[in-house]
Amino acid sequence: MTNRAGPDEPKYWVKSVARAADLLEVLATPAPGNGLSVTEVAQICGISKSAAFGTLQTLRAYGLVSDDGEGMNRRYRLGMGLARLGDRARAQVSLRGVAHPVLRELTRLTGMASRLAVPEDGHAVVVDQVELDHRVRLDLRMGQRELPHCTGLGKALLSAVPAAEAAAVIERHGLPRRTPRTITDPATFLAHLRDIARVGYALDDEEDAEGILCIGAPVRDDHGTCVGAISITGLKLGLPAWRYQELGGQVRDAAEQISTALGWAAPDQDDDTGRADRPADPPVHP
Repeated sequence: MTNRAGPDEPKYWVKSVARAADLLEVLATPAPGNGLSVTEVAQICGISKSAAFGTLQTLRAYGLVSDDGEGMNRRYRLGMGLARLGDRARAQVSLRGVAHPVLRELTRLTGMASRLAVPEDGHAVVVDQVELDHRVRLDLRMGQRELPHCTGLGKALLSAVPAAEAAAVIERHGLPRRTPRTITDPATFLAHLRDIARVGYALDDEEDAEGILCIGAPVRDDHGTCVGAISITGLKLGLPAWRYQELGGQVRDAAEQISTALGWAAPDQDDDTGRADRPADPPVHP
């Protein structure tokens, strides 16, 4: 691992700072309880041992690196000062502030209204939205509580929690029928949530209101916890089935963009074979 260089190097690149950032990334790799020696750090970073030692000692003075042992047995690891900075970073990040520009772009790409919701007692509460500048407007109100079993936002949120928690929400709120297409059987709905989790987005195909299509996807924070969901909503108007997959992928990508900004690290695609570019299985209607 070496400091970045070349034609893509930023104009005001500071190599010593880049070296320190590289070094912190290296120290993040060992298993818990393990550390690295100066020699190991230097070899991995591709720098001299003296440069590695000087950078380590500087970071140690700021609490960003810690060490234990003496002489050849001394090992370095990340310092707790990073935890403090991480807490401050999370406190400074606003979910709505991060999501709003992504919602604007999603609306531009899809031609549909977009919304952001957070979970509350099993429901999805809308906290932000971007509407279309059209004469025909959908009734999308801020603060509106979306049902968990028949809306894109609600299903996206439920798909991101453990099955037992989702089952508890179903038991608490039931599965009231909203349209002829609403899923009202608990076993069928739980299987539907597993499909949603696999493909990464939820489809509400006239399940909450006839003639309305909604597609949602969960948003995660740096711990992988679902902290919200985004969706697009529009009139169905004979939209072809292949378009659902395309729109679903765009919503999923937008949700992952927000999640990444919140510190979430996406799993390797190799560990999730078949998820990308697959449409959600259509709900089985009772």
